[in-house]
Amino acid sequence: MTLTLESLPVELIAAVMEELDLESLVTVSYLSHRLHDIASDSSLNPWRRPIVRNLSLGTYEDCMKHLSVRSTVPRQNWIEILSMAKPPFLLFDATLPNIKEAEWKECFQRRFLPGWQKWKRDSSWREAYKKILYRVWHRGQTTCTSDEAWTKYVVLNRNGSANELEVTSRNFNPLAIIHDMKLQSNLAHLETHVRLVVQLADVRVIALGVLNNPKGAFTINHNARAFLHPPGIESTLEVDPEPLSSRTSGHTTDRHSHRASSDLTSHSSSAFKAQPVYERLTHPLPFLSHANYPLFTPSGEDKRWFGSGALEEDGRLWVGPLMLTAQITGPQTSIQWADGPSLQDLDLVLGFGRNQYSSFTWADLTAIAPWMDERITKKN
Repeated sequence: MTLTLESLPVELIAAVMEELDLESLVTVSYLSHRLHDIASDSSLNPWRRPIVRNLSLGTYEDCMKHLSVRSTVPRQNWIEILSMAKPPFLLFDATLPNIKEAEWKECFQRRFLPGWQKWKRDSSWREAYKKILYRVWHRGQTTCTSDEAWTKYVVLNRNGSANELEVTSRNFNPLAIIHDMKLQSNLAHLETHVRLVVQLADVRVIALGVLNNPKGAFTINHNARAFLHPPGIESTLEVDPEPLSSRTSGHTTDRHSHRASSDLTSHSSSAFKAQPVYERLTHPLPFLSHANYPLFTPSGEDKRWFGSGALEEDGRLWVGPLMLTAQITGPQTSIQWADGPSLQDLDLVLGFGRNQYSSFTWADLTAIAPWMDERITKKN
């Protein structure tokens, strides 16, 4: 008996089809009725892996533009594409599918920060998604701020409280803002450090603050460290990134014991007694470089903290206020302009594609760092 591809079990055939590029998979899906049925089966869904490969590489095959017109492609794949694909591709190249309103809502909540829902108003989720996608693309290409006259940001104070503040968008400069905060805290002589917290499809959340070796505990900002380095998580943990589609409602039940330094323990030992449980962020959905967030992602781009234990940040601690803001990303944002290491400090805020910011609100902070709710003593 001759063994052919179609004589194999459907699961094995689907696994073989998953390894094809999109163009080849389109061709194979029409070669026979059996292959057509397997390609169309939403439970087997051999399209997911090649689509994720395209999204991760950032260079899309031409046939991806019109996948929505092919009956062999299950509609569920478009939730992934609409959640992570580049705005120009979705706005100007792709033929968008006819999906349900609930699916448009899911795409909206997976792609955008929760604070952006204020622009939905009475429109449908489909309309809101398209409007905001165009808006974020437009702001990533120009210096226009007409759609958001005021930009909000959050500050984590050293005393445990937090503030949501705002500045006119035309004058919004995070380096200038954090410098004023340093002056007020007698920290102007210290260098400003910038950390990339998490990369989303259209924005990246960054934190600006000061690292120092303080003589006493008065200036230490314990919440700053807890935000950037969640208690119990270490970069040495081996955590496999999950595919995009498996993180729609994915979570982890891994428990990690926290190794607190003496300085942090003296501040509030009771805050570290319970072993925290972290769920992978899904709404909004992190980009592949931060797929495991808030757990560590071994992509080379997860640089929220450096080192571990007593050697973390060369033994320095976060002092004074920590500023959190959302930076709109564009095609030039990934190009390194500043001297020094990439994706940290001045490289995150200086250069082309780094001058546009969007509001970062309480809702956004709760979404990306829910463990901070019980640590923040007062919200102003």
